[in-house]
Amino acid sequence: MSAVERTDLPFPLVRQGKVREMYDLDEHLLLVASDRISAFDCVIPQPIPDKGAVLTQMSDYWFSRTGHLVKNHCLAADPDQIIELEPRLADTRDRWAGRGMLVMRADPFPVECVVRGFITGSAWKEYCSTGTLAGEPLPEGLIEAQQLEEPIFSPATKAEEGHDENITFAQVRGILGSKVAEFLKETSLNLYRFARDHARRNGIIIADTKFEFGISPMGEFLLIDEALTPDSSRFWPESEYEPGRTPPSLDKQPVRDYLEERVQAGEWDRQPPAPDLPESVVSETTERYREAFQRITSEPLPEF
Repeated sequence: MSAVERTDLPFPLVRQGKVREMYDLDEHLLLVASDRISAFDCVIPQPIPDKGAVLTQMSDYWFSRTGHLVKNHCLAADPDQIIELEPRLADTRDRWAGRGMLVMRADPFPVECVVRGFITGSAWKEYCSTGTLAGEPLPEGLIEAQQLEEPIFSPATKAEEGHDENITFAQVRGILGSKVAEFLKETSLNLYRFARDHARRNGIIIADTKFEFGISPMGEFLLIDEALTPDSSRFWPESEYEPGRTPPSLDKQPVRDYLEERVQAGEWDRQPPAPDLPESVVSETTERYREAFQRITSEPLPEF
């Protein structure tokens, strides 16, 4: 089982993020998810086999099922369909197949559209500190990992480096205007509710998730980037859920736990470079990503 750190395709590189590479194909873009993994704002030396394929194939799964709620940027994720639309990609198929998605161009809105159905993570920290979430007051007496009465739109600014910063909905209106802000809020909440109910039937709780949206050259609002993956969402096995404590997540939690152990032992200061991961942590993380895909979709991860 090999991992892909970089694709290095012979096309103009528009952007390389912590995980994805975006290539310019004139009318279209090729978005490729590598197996790189980051934690504590550091890219980890060891990639996680199959991670990129899980991110791309799970996004495609959700994109194909949420078109009734909002149009998305995905044109194709199946390699044969991608080559049919962009024949010049055929010679490099082995570098991107399964992890590449052909997408429409879109200008992204500078806001992360986070939806929280359970109070955990940074939302729990904010609540403990101020009794609020996204600047709005919450009922007293909530406990960690408790389900909220209704999901809450909890936006954040998009940061190229470091952590995103939580902002209020009023700030989103100030940045984007009321019409766009209301669209992002309502669409994000509708997407979350649809995915939450679907996943719950398969024994998975989606505690929270984040979406990105953009506007096409034709002026259409689009769901872009990834959707409802282990990198953008917190997936909890329902069988292990108990209010009052945070259950294990089907994501990169083994990596975070290992790095936190190194911090506590005084062996790492949370600054780059990050320490190497043991093979056991790499393997466990791969299994968590694959399990998330299989549990959500009821299908094994496809091989290309």
